[in-house]
Amino acid sequence: MSRLTIGEKIAVQIRDQPTSVMTLQQTRRAQDKNVQNVFSEVLRNAGRQGYASADITASAEITDTSEPLNIRVQESWNRWYQTEQLGRYASDEAPRDLGENFGNVLKKAYDEGAYVDPKSFLSGISEDELKAVQNAHWLADPIRVDSLTEEGALNLLIPPAAQVDLNKDGLTQSGISYGLRFPDSTTPTEVALAWEQATDGMPIQERMIYELEMKLPVLTSNMVFDADGRFSHARSPGDPDFVNPMNAEDYSFVEVTQNWMDYLDYFKNQMDPDRYTKDMEFWSTFQEKLRDNGAA
Repeated sequence: MSRLTIGEKIAVQIRDQPTSVMTLQQTRRAQDKNVQNVFSEVLRNAGRQGYASADITASAEITDTSEPLNIRVQESWNRWYQTEQLGRYASDEAPRDLGENFGNVLKKAYDEGAYVDPKSFLSGISEDELKAVQNAHWLADPIRVDSLTEEGALNLLIPPAAQVDLNKDGLTQSGISYGLRFPDSTTPTEVALAWEQATDGMPIQERMIYELEMKLPVLTSNMVFDADGRFSHARSPGDPDFVNPMNAEDYSFVEVTQNWMDYLDYFKNQMDPDRYTKDMEFWSTFQEKLRDNGAA
């Protein structure tokens, strides 16, 4: 029997679509959502919070929720990894056995309750297993468990698309590295849904610009200026005075979109007309979707 190609494996993952065919971007988003749902259930069972937008009863209609959770952990990783062989792991530098090796680590982590105490688990696995974790997250340096925070350690045992902002500082730490992502694990369901609708079909490079713009408050709020208004320094993650304005109860995503549209109008005559039109269309669409989904 001939082996399935990567493309054929991905095709098997996608349920029959009678009226439409899923694009690669839609497939990747579906797999992202699925792995977020499954690992949010894992984290909930460990007394932790997963994705605020997760639906642990649905698993994105991809993984059979009647199966035991330990089976769904491996299945969700396998499906996500197969899809990402056309994305994150498309490089020839990705080890051929990465999917199997990291999948085995995830299975072991679940079976041994690692999501309650991730640092102890990582301290007890073999060098080969640590290497699989390193490869799965594209870490440049070998993992030194004693240097990890709780969040950094926990996220090493979660597929990249499902990693969580454990301390709600607006950054997602994996190993010793920090990343910005939007939506992240703290983003309300209605906001995440509006974002998905507003960016559907958008080229990834363009979407990443808007993702960064959504997270700018985390960066700018931690810039410190002296009495003369000159930049002094930036607070670092972990500093006692590091702030995340997006975690405030009264934070309004609708207001953010309006601020961006006001900014565009103010600088309209100084901008490239095409850039103005494209950005205005995006922020107005996102605002409309936010309102449609009941977001503040």
